[in-house]
Amino acid sequence: MDSTQEAPDWHGTLRSEGYRLTPQRQLVLEAVQTLEHATPDEVLRRVQERASGVNASTVYRTLDVLEKIGLVSHTHLGHGPPTYHSASSPVHVHLVCRNCGWVGEVDPGLADGFVAALDRARGFETDLRHLTAFGLCAECRKEDG
Repeated sequence: MDSTQEAPDWHGTLRSEGYRLTPQRQLVLEAVQTLEHATPDEVLRRVQERASGVNASTVYRTLDVLEKIGLVSHTHLGHGPPTYHSASSPVHVHLVCRNCGWVGEVDPGLADGFVAALDRARGFETDLRHLTAFGLCAECRKEDG
């Protein structure tokens, strides 16, 4: 994705919330967009490739600010740290292979029946942005087969 296309939206959103688009914030935003599903440590490594002086606390604080104002979103893809992705990416359901760690995503429409059943049975409203299905990817299933 061309980060220069996104920058005006970043500027406007940050400004409307009383923040500036600093070089560090831009680097974190670009890393999150490029990496798609990234832990804070993965974002830090990517940022440090371009600006070695940026430290972990800066990345963590920046991710918190960016999530607070709606530019990034996080989810938990297991027991480890959260993973971040751009809030501008379409809502999707995460798939995680318990064997190899592969992470994929599918259209939330595939979960419509399940979501509707939860609503009917329990009155439960599902947050699809945080829905993750764990299992085996196609490659690992072949190896097991």
